[in-house]
Amino acid sequence: LLDTDMHCVNMLAILTTILMISSAYAVQWPAGSYTLVKAKTGCPTGWHEGWRKQDNEDNNNKNELTTGHHFYGTFGSNMKFYYCTKGQQTTSGTQSWPNGNYCILRQGISCPPGFQTGSIYWDDEDKNNSNEKDGILPSGEFGKNTLINYCCRSDGSYSTKILLPTEKPFYLLRFTSSPCQQIKGMIATEEIIKTDDEDNNNKNSNSGSHPLNDGGRNNRLYYCYYH
Repeated sequence: LLDTDMHCVNMLAILTTILMISSAYAVQWPAGSYTLVKAKTGCPTGWHEGWRKQDNEDNNNKNELTTGHHFYGTFGSNMKFYYCTKGQQTTSGTQSWPNGNYCILRQGISCPPGFQTGSIYWDDEDKNNSNEKDGILPSGEFGKNTLINYCCRSDGSYSTKILLPTEKPFYLLRFTSSPCQQIKGMIATEEIIKTDDEDNNNKNSNSGSHPLNDGGRNNRLYYCYYH
């Protein structure tokens, strides 16, 4: 009986050690400050949140979202997206973002190491514009029109699986690759958003290194949902 008890104690000690080691080596979010679009499952623990409502075109609105999407927000003839922002002080790993082909949203005046910056501009509805915002948002301009700054990189192959946390689903954006960047231990599903932007004298634009946007007068972005 004593031998059995000792065996159980030893096994428990070994299992506890294994758990401690695996949690110590669990993949953490990269260092620095940046923003991701919020999924229905919520933000990573300790991150800041905010939202932006865009007043899209009123006349014969044709907003489009992938059926069965996983974005957290309100989506009809106007779009209300929520954002998850990791601050400099938020607990994370010390590693940089891995090489690959993808984009994140910029937070502050510069991108994390390895990324190039760029932006996308939405010419929102001109008439009785009802754009709103609250909380912590990505770097950009959020008045009667919307400009969001991004951080993009193409220094690795999309097919090389990179390491990022797998505890909870999240979004990245496509840059120049097709399909989505692959992440170890997660399935990537593409989800597309097309906003019906201002029809009259439309001023939509892109600059620098920005996520894939082939919509022209109506911005169309390609998100990668990891689950």
